[in-house]
Amino acid sequence: MNEIFAWVFGVIAAVFPGFGVAPEPAYNGYVEADYVYVAPAGSGRIETLDVREGDVVIAGQLLFALEADQQQATVRAADARRAVAEASWLNLTTGSRAEEIDVIRASLAQAMVEFELAQSTLDRTQKLNLTGNASQAKVDADKATLARADAQIAQLKAQLAVAELPARSEQVVAAEANLHAARADADRARLGLADRRVVAPTQGIVERVYFRAGEVAATGLPVVAILPPGQLKARFYVPETTRAQFQVGDIMRLECDGCIPGLTAVISRMTSDPQYTPPIIYSRDERSRLVFMAEAVLDENSTLLPGQPITLRVTP
Repeated sequence: MNEIFAWVFGVIAAVFPGFGVAPEPAYNGYVEADYVYVAPAGSGRIETLDVREGDVVIAGQLLFALEADQQQATVRAADARRAVAEASWLNLTTGSRAEEIDVIRASLAQAMVEFELAQSTLDRTQKLNLTGNASQAKVDADKATLARADAQIAQLKAQLAVAELPARSEQVVAAEANLHAARADADRARLGLADRRVVAPTQGIVERVYFRAGEVAATGLPVVAILPPGQLKARFYVPETTRAQFQVGDIMRLECDGCIPGLTAVISRMTSDPQYTPPIIYSRDERSRLVFMAEAVLDENSTLLPGQPITLRVTP
């Protein structure tokens, strides 16, 4: 008897589609992943590729390295310019070297001895001139010698004072600024060299490797794609007629071919713009063609894969 009733209801349902219990609404979609795309900061030929697709990486692990001969030369040149700037700044802030000052002091001592000798000679000549034993020309010559010795002493004292003093403040400021610029250039050169070795910014699974060793990678073009943990989401579409029934935070039942029962997903996003909008004027008959995209966060223990088709249903 039950079989007869089932057959009768089946015939009626085939003739009258609206007869009987309405099927539970289902919303189809697929699994999508939020990848981390790792790209070099500068272009260059890939020297080594240290990961393969499917590898598990941790944050800070080396992914690939670019050729760095030019950057290494830049670092050496920047270090040389920094050393020159440091030497110039130290020379201006400390004055002359101790050896140079010692030479000036020795010359000053010799000049003072020569001055005393010239003074003694002039005194003797003047006494002889009074007795008529020395000419006035000799006296004038000895006076000139004494004057030269005195001038030499004054000159050497001035040189010693200059040698013991640091440079003028303007020169020191300029040298210090040049030193800071040279140090900044050296730091920038080292950063450029460090950028040739690209490490993983996060842990995860290497999903795709877009280049091989020996190929040239462009600036900002991804070389490796990493899938971090917990970055899978369900993307599905709901019709315009039921859009108002969904809210962020709603829990959906998730089904797929081969999936274990009991999977759920939590709606995390509902778009406000319709998808696949037909290029016609809206009408009551055509509004049913509008769908809205929604996204839902998957369970962390799910074994779903990116691109896998899924079906979501409203939890009772």
